[in-house]
Amino acid sequence: MEELQGMIAYLEEFNFASVILRLFLAMVCGGLLGLERKRKHRPADARTYMMVCMGAALTMLIGEYEYNMVNSAWAELMEEIDVNADVSRIGAQVVNGIGFLGAGTILINGRKQSVKGLTTAAGLWASGCMGLAIGVGFYECVIIGGLLIYAALRLLPVIEETFIEKAPLINIYVEFQSMDNLGEVLARIKEQHAQILDLDLNHGSSEFSVNPSVVVSMALDGRLPHTRILIALAGLECVHVVEEL
Repeated sequence: MEELQGMIAYLEEFNFASVILRLFLAMVCGGLLGLERKRKHRPADARTYMMVCMGAALTMLIGEYEYNMVNSAWAELMEEIDVNADVSRIGAQVVNGIGFLGAGTILINGRKQSVKGLTTAAGLWASGCMGLAIGVGFYECVIIGGLLIYAALRLLPVIEETFIEKAPLINIYVEFQSMDNLGEVLARIKEQHAQILDLDLNHGSSEFSVNPSVVVSMALDGRLPHTRILIALAGLECVHVVEEL
């Protein structure tokens, strides 16, 4: 037990072995998160997550190296030129930088009035923060945080889909052949005992869609499965696309 504690204490110090371990751990943790997103065909893949996590860890290692140098080899020089260096600020710049990277993964679909990529952006940000923890050798935080982040990406979607499937409110996007078919689409929705709450109609011939489309917000009667309404609408010959938002 004492040997294990001694080994952990040694790896928490700034030395060659701890540098190798921290960068390797950042590569593995970032890669695992990226593989999970790649499995779902998201914009950021394993390489992106891996580089973000390793880059953040490397940044903190640089900060720790500078701190050690400022208090040892560079101490006399820093005192001579009267400069106070706050090496901890370098980590804050990483968080800001990842924010711009995450923004590039967020896509706004004007046609369906939906936003995609938020989870990927949040995952990149979390991966970067985890890399910062790895870089300073906060292994306990890395293990707990990494497991929780992976669980959020892997397990929560299953739970979320279960709740969404049974939710009484639903928004759907329907693209159909012409405006003459709108009444047919709305009639088919009412046949499923759904109450239409709101409509957002697009007459087509726009940058988003050549065909007319409508986003329908509705309340379902009882515990009607969402798939039942989607299948009913897909059965209409005039309907080209039907999706739940």
